[in-house]
Amino acid sequence: MLKGKKVIIFDLDGTLIDSIGIWNAIDKKLIETISTNKVGNIDIGKRRDQKLKEYSKSEDAYLEYCGFLKEEYNAKMSKEDIKKLRYEIADQYLREVIDYKPNAEKVLKYLKEKGFILVIASTTNDHTIEHYKKDNRNIINKANFEDIFSLIYSKGAVKELKPNPAIYHKILKELNVKPEECLIIEDSLIGVESANNANIEVAVMYDKYSDCNRQEINQLSQYQFKDFEEMLNTIKEELGGERV
Repeated sequence: MLKGKKVIIFDLDGTLIDSIGIWNAIDKKLIETISTNKVGNIDIGKRRDQKLKEYSKSEDAYLEYCGFLKEEYNAKMSKEDIKKLRYEIADQYLREVIDYKPNAEKVLKYLKEKGFILVIASTTNDHTIEHYKKDNRNIINKANFEDIFSLIYSKGAVKELKPNPAIYHKILKELNVKPEECLIIEDSLIGVESANNANIEVAVMYDKYSDCNRQEINQLSQYQFKDFEEMLNTIKEELGGERV
C-alpha cells in the first residue's frame, strides 16, 4: 500500500474526524429552524452529498445547498442567511464535540515519524478548519493540525469540488510529485470517485454514514479498513514496526 509513496492525502469529515453524524444533526436543526416542517425519515447525509455533487461546479456548493433547503422547505430566509445560520448552529459542535476517530491521531503521528508528507484535502470550509486548528481541544491535544500536516486545503482551494480531481492536481503540482507517489484516505463515494479521477490509489476508512454506497465504494477503492487500529497495524507490518 505504501510502496513508492511519499504523500498521504487525508479527507477530513467522516475520514479523520467523526463528524458526519454531527453535521446531520446540525442540518436537521437548521431545517426545523427555517421551516415548520419536520425532517422525517430523510437520509440527510446522503441527500447533502447528492446535492453537493450536483453543485460541485458552482462557485459555492454549500450556498447552493442552502438554496435547495430554502426551496425544499419553503423558507422565507435567503440562502445566504440560511448558510450563515447553519454555521452559527454548528459553532458549539465544532469547538466542543467533534473529535478524531479512535486511533486516527496514532496513524498520523506514526506516518509523520516515518517521513511521509501528510496533507488534508477537504470540502470543509476555512471557518470550520480554523475551529479545528485553534479552538477544538480534542483535536489540538491529540494531534495538532499545524504540527502534522504540510498542506491543509479546504473547499476554497479550488473552484470545483470532489468528485472533480482539481484539489489533487493542485497538490501534485504544489509538492512536485506523481500520482503513483500518493495515497488518498477517504470515506465516501464522492471522495473515492475523486481519487479515481485523479488516478491516485485510495484507501477507504469505514464510516457508517457511507453504508448506502458501500458496494460501489469497495469496488472503486484499492484498500479498505474497518478502523484506524486496523490501518495502523497494516502500516506497521508493511514498514516493519510493532503492531498495536
